[in-house]
Amino acid sequence: MQYRPLGRTGVQVSPLCLGAMMFGPWGNEDEADSVRIIHRALDAGINFVDTADVYSAGVSEEIVGKALKGRREDVFLATKFFMPMSQDDPNQRGGSRRWIIREVENSLRRLGTDHIDLYQVHRPSPDTDVAETLGALSDLVHQGKVRYIGSSSYSGSQIVEAQWTSRERHLERYVTEQPPYSILVRGIEEDVLPTARRHGMGTLTYSPLAGGWLSGRYRKDTSAAPASAARPRARFDMDTAANQRKLEAAEQLAQLAEKAGLTLIELAVAFVINHPGVTSAIIGPRTMTQLEAFLPAVDVTLPSDVLDRIDEIVTPGVTLNPADNSYGDFELRTDQRRR
Repeated sequence: MQYRPLGRTGVQVSPLCLGAMMFGPWGNEDEADSVRIIHRALDAGINFVDTADVYSAGVSEEIVGKALKGRREDVFLATKFFMPMSQDDPNQRGGSRRWIIREVENSLRRLGTDHIDLYQVHRPSPDTDVAETLGALSDLVHQGKVRYIGSSSYSGSQIVEAQWTSRERHLERYVTEQPPYSILVRGIEEDVLPTARRHGMGTLTYSPLAGGWLSGRYRKDTSAAPASAARPRARFDMDTAANQRKLEAAEQLAQLAEKAGLTLIELAVAFVINHPGVTSAIIGPRTMTQLEAFLPAVDVTLPSDVLDRIDEIVTPGVTLNPADNSYGDFELRTDQRRR
C-alpha cells in the first residue's frame, strides 16, 4: 500500500479509506462479521477509517471502537457530527457549539478512545455561523480531544468562506473536505476539487461506486433496489430520465471495464483515486466479499485511452443526476430561487 499525504498535515494515509456506514443495522447487523471486515482492511494496509455518529444511530461507531481495541494507534480515525440524533429534540443536531461539545463526548465514548484524529462536520448549515462551528471545534483541538477538523459536502464557496473565517478569527481550519465523487458524479471536478487543492486540503471522496450504480448491480432490464435503506430511493427511480442516463452510462462503463481486463468496481475506484486532487476514496463494504472486490483497485492505473473513453461516456465536471450531489440542497430549494 502506497500512502499519501493528507493535505499539509504531515499525516500519511492509505488511498482507500474504510467507510463504516454499512456496519450496523443500516447494513451488516452481524457485529462479529463487521469486526472481521475491519481487521481484514487493516491487515491489507488500510490505515484510515471513517464513520459518523448518525450511522445506525451510533452503532457503527461502537463497532469500530470494538474492532480497534489494541490497534487504535495504527489507525487514523475519522468521524462526523451534524445529522439528527433525535427526532424529538431539535438541538441534537447541527453545527452549534452546544451540540458539538456534547456530541463529541458521545462519539469518544462509543469509539472507546480519548481522541478523534479527524472530526468532520457532516454538512454545512445555512442557519449557523461558520465561526460558531469552527470556534467549538478549535476548542476541542486545544483540549486534545480532536487532532484535526474537516468539512463534508461543502461547495467551493463554502470551503473558501470557512478558510477565510479561520484566518480572520485565528481559528483552527478545515484540513480536509469529504465530497461525493465517482464516474457518474463528477460535479466536484469543476470547483470543489481545485478549491480544496488551492487551500492545501486533503480530499476524502465518498461513494466511488455512486451508491452501487458502478458495482455491476444496476444493468439494463434490472429493477434492483438500493443496497441500503439509508440511501434515498429517488436516486434509484428507474422512471426518471436522469437515472436512465446513469443506467446507460453504467452499461457502457461495464463494457469498457471488461475490454480493459478489469472489473467495473476496479475501474470505478481506480478512476477516483488516480485523480491528483483526491487523497483517499472511502469504500463502504457490507460484506467481506465486497471488501475483497475493492482492494485490487489500489494497484490499477488507467491508461489514457481508457480515461478518454470514460470522458466520452460522462463529460468531465458533470453529475448525471443532480440529486446525487450532496451540496446545494438548500440553495436550490424553490423558496430560495423564487420570490
